[in-house]
Amino acid sequence: MNAVSGNQMLIGLLIGIAVLIFLVLKTKVQAFLALILTTVLVGIIGGMPLLNAKFIGADAVERTGSVINSVTGGFGGTLGSIGIIIGFGVMMGQLFEATGAARRMAYTFLRFFGKGREEEALAFTGFLVSIPIFCDSGFVVLAPIARALSKVTKKSLIALGVSLAAGLVITHSLVPPTPGPLGVCGIFGVDVGTYILISIGLALPMTIGCICYARYSLAKKFNWVPDENDNLVKDSSQKPDYDAAFNMDMSGTPGAMESFMPLILPIILILINTVASAFKMTTGFMQPIIFLGQPIVAVGLGLIVAIFTLGQRLDRSTALSEMEKGMASAGIILLVTGGGGALGRIIQDSGLGTFMANKLSQTSIPLVVLPLVISTAMRFIQGSGTVAMVTAASITAPILNNAGANPILGVVACCVGSLFFSYFNDSYFWVVNRTLGAGEAKDQIRIWSVTSTIAWAIGVVEVLALSYFF
Repeated sequence: MNAVSGNQMLIGLLIGIAVLIFLVLKTKVQAFLALILTTVLVGIIGGMPLLNAKFIGADAVERTGSVINSVTGGFGGTLGSIGIIIGFGVMMGQLFEATGAARRMAYTFLRFFGKGREEEALAFTGFLVSIPIFCDSGFVVLAPIARALSKVTKKSLIALGVSLAAGLVITHSLVPPTPGPLGVCGIFGVDVGTYILISIGLALPMTIGCICYARYSLAKKFNWVPDENDNLVKDSSQKPDYDAAFNMDMSGTPGAMESFMPLILPIILILINTVASAFKMTTGFMQPIIFLGQPIVAVGLGLIVAIFTLGQRLDRSTALSEMEKGMASAGIILLVTGGGGALGRIIQDSGLGTFMANKLSQTSIPLVVLPLVISTAMRFIQGSGTVAMVTAASITAPILNNAGANPILGVVACCVGSLFFSYFNDSYFWVVNRTLGAGEAKDQIRIWSVTSTIAWAIGVVEVLALSYFF
């Protein structure tokens, strides 16, 4: 019977990570294929059986498996828990975008926060809208509102646009059913409902920190306002007109209740399910309510509500086309998430997770630092937040779970790390800066790279603080 050496498997993992980074950065190999190739390479170098057989794992436990079994089992197991929710979520988000519901949310928040608080209104619009919508498309849809507000209020377009962009990217990176965090929850085996509640609470201080930076720093440095011809006038000294912000043309957009309901309904159902389960209220009449609060059911109901309310504004062909467009955009996220699950499974099946957990437990390094560092490094190296958090989760989930660490902390750490210093290798960096009219590299870095790092820094403090309580 073959035995897998823990040190050999660890060397295989390090070589695999190096190959993964090289393939993503320097070749035309797509991230999904790179993850699968890396998984196979780690297994082969580490000494995993090529064909299904019994072996002694790195943790000295007798196991049965093979490299291919780990790849297919990890891929299917991960997508089995979160793939359906991702599909529902992106279809709902596309309906928000196509029907103008996202614009209605922005206008509702603007009136709620009141005159002079346009940054807060835009940030929390993005905060809510990006839960089901990808932040890139969400910014493209909502940026004209920031430009219109800047034109009528004479407030800095940069400050308004950055507030919107920050709200979008923070929930995109932290809060399910956005695909990245949802995939990380699946890899760690964390209850999605519980994590949604925690992540929303953690995202709020990060959003507030970015608003303060936009209002008190960027607004002074970049007082850029569109003129009547929509050209940016720099160093504008025009007097603000806050009343004009409330006179935007919202004709043709859905009402507030109609716009918010598809998003609020699943959140409420998931919340009820989480609270009822926590208090062991799982019998009698609560069973149907808990069933409706399962994330798959709750998000599915939200999608149905969106189809039969917002969808009435579109003809059948357009509605189906828009939802299919959302499904197409989710394809790569599903594949990358599944690929990350495969890498995590081979670490688990080989016994390397237990082996490393035992070694790390003998040191003074907090376990939660490991996923945070890996996610941060991957984000800086290759730019994609989703790839960064999924890769970090794949590597560290078996280690933290075997060490008895709270998996929710691991999920938070992976997601927070994915926010670090967005720059030239991140598509969102270009979407934000180009849309806002920033052309100089030094301005682009100050406008967006620093903003994303502020969100990351606040998140790091939150992760370290939470590690003392969990």
